[in-house]
Amino acid sequence: MERDDPSRMIAVVGLGPRGLGALESLAAQGRKAGVSLQVDVFDALPACGAGPNFSPDESPTCLLNIPVRDIEIRPPEYSRVGSFADWLADAPGPDAFPTRAAMGRYLEARWADLRELGYLGVSRHAGLVEAVQQAEGGWTLQVDGQWRGPYAEVLLAPGQPEVTPDDQLADWQAHSRQSDGTLAQAYPATRLVSAASGWAGQTVAIRGLALSAFDVLRALTTAQGGRFDQGRYIPSGQEPARILPFSLDGKPPFPKPGTEGLDARFTPLASETAAFEGAIAKAACASAKEAAAIINAALVPAVVRILAGCGAAKTAEQVMQWLDTEWRTPGAQETDGPMDTLRSGIAMAEGSAAPTIGYAVGQVWRKWQDELRAGYNAAQTDAETAQALVGFDEGVKRYSYGPPLSSSVELAVLIDAGVVDLALASDPDIDMVPAGWVLKGDGRSEAASVMIDAVLPSPVLSSITAPLVAGLVRDGWMSPLADGLAAQTTADGRVIGEDGKVALGLCLLGRLALGSVVAADSLHDCFGASGDRWAEGVLARLG
Repeated sequence: MERDDPSRMIAVVGLGPRGLGALESLAAQGRKAGVSLQVDVFDALPACGAGPNFSPDESPTCLLNIPVRDIEIRPPEYSRVGSFADWLADAPGPDAFPTRAAMGRYLEARWADLRELGYLGVSRHAGLVEAVQQAEGGWTLQVDGQWRGPYAEVLLAPGQPEVTPDDQLADWQAHSRQSDGTLAQAYPATRLVSAASGWAGQTVAIRGLALSAFDVLRALTTAQGGRFDQGRYIPSGQEPARILPFSLDGKPPFPKPGTEGLDARFTPLASETAAFEGAIAKAACASAKEAAAIINAALVPAVVRILAGCGAAKTAEQVMQWLDTEWRTPGAQETDGPMDTLRSGIAMAEGSAAPTIGYAVGQVWRKWQDELRAGYNAAQTDAETAQALVGFDEGVKRYSYGPPLSSSVELAVLIDAGVVDLALASDPDIDMVPAGWVLKGDGRSEAASVMIDAVLPSPVLSSITAPLVAGLVRDGWMSPLADGLAAQTTADGRVIGEDGKVALGLCLLGRLALGSVVAADSLHDCFGASGDRWAEGVLARLG
């Protein structure tokens, strides 16, 4: 085909892992069909394939939360790069958690290989796409003030766009501009590490106690010269004197099992996995109440069997009761405070304590993530059921998306050393003062001169300020599936407008479609069936 044939031109906006995975799928489908395709790819960031979350220049303090043994972002069969484990030069063991920068370099290698092989005619443009408009012959893109196109197909793979800050953060932003307090962001961690070099001896608060908080803790401690040695923290004198993490419930996430052997105890049987595959496909098309019952029926036998094998036998009724509570009020079953939650999580991950029902549910749910996405993402789920299933998945993430055991152990060591304090971790009252902030709770108060925001914004469309997405919402091309959820799309990624009509040739993949898809925060989701369905749809529409 001719390079300038607009009836067959494709644009991909965003060249992080999601965009790379889609391009690899498109190349595979085109190669299979014997079709030559031309694609313009737009991204203002230099790290092709990696995106900001896996930038090759990111601090080595930022780790994957997936051990080498579980990283299965398989390259396409035509690729010459190989698996991530084979590509890594230092060949870590199966229980190692590599840096995100190492993953970024691997993804860059996948991108370079894709271009060199030539199965797609790819042109990369280092520009910011500000708007998409329908035009004769397809869609045009405004890139750094200039209009490009038309394109028959446009794929949006934007990652996490800018959002309107929540009320608390907006107040703090204004406060930091007119006070001596410093407000910082968790990422990029390289910038945080540099800024933290000037915070020696200060008190630093961290908003958020999920995975990002562990990256922040390393940026404030080991990246400043501190080190861990035989269960003790050896300070450098360059770290903050006190670090105060907090969140709404104050509880850190539960670490993953520490070794391959310990993790194997939670592996479902093939028959249990087959039952779940059928259950999630059925649940995605059921009412919210029916969906919960269907999922519970698949989970209970596996969890009961696993707990019995771990010496922590529970009845089916006890597991069902836990699950029923989880659907209604996630986490309400757990009454431990922050420190007890941390200690019990470490003990279960080490295998020195028997797993709780919640821990077993979370590990089984983690191992069923591919099946979850396969059954849910291919369906058209109604809004109420989507809210229920996505809400369940998000709640269980405190177990299923837990940090490395080593990160939780380091947090406990920092607490023992008096560097980190969880006494005000549970939803403290926070006052703004000339010197920064004061955290209060349970009769205690602590002043902090630095506040770090480590909370991942929600993908709710109404909060997004990035001109590209905000413009599509304003013009009616993109609409939310329901309150609290993101954009409505078809199974192959085509966006559905506020009029309920499918936009021909305009597609969206990733967490901005949360609700239409599930478990979209995973790196594995960037290289799976969603990209394949999109590529198949493109070829079918182009003919």
